[in-house]
Amino acid sequence: MGCSLSSIRERITLHKGSRVRYKASKGRRKVEERQGVIIETYPKLFTMFVESQNSTVSFSYVELLTHEVELEILPQDEKIV
Repeated sequence: MGCSLSSIRERITLHKGSRVRYKASKGRRKVEERQGVIIETYPKLFTMFVESQNSTVSFSYVELLTHEVELEILPQDEKIV
């Protein structure tokens, strides 16, 4: 996404309320792929609502910087599965 934490934080803040698809590394070759909506941004992390789990998850901006989590902004007309 970006080269620094501040640029990553700014981009996430700009996409607050947007639908995203994320891939999160869970260790031992396990990868979690889900879709959700960015609901809030904080200085160190951001939260997403995942409809398929009916829950909220949070990620730190450092996880994006180190590629432990990858985000893809979805078009507004694409439905969350």
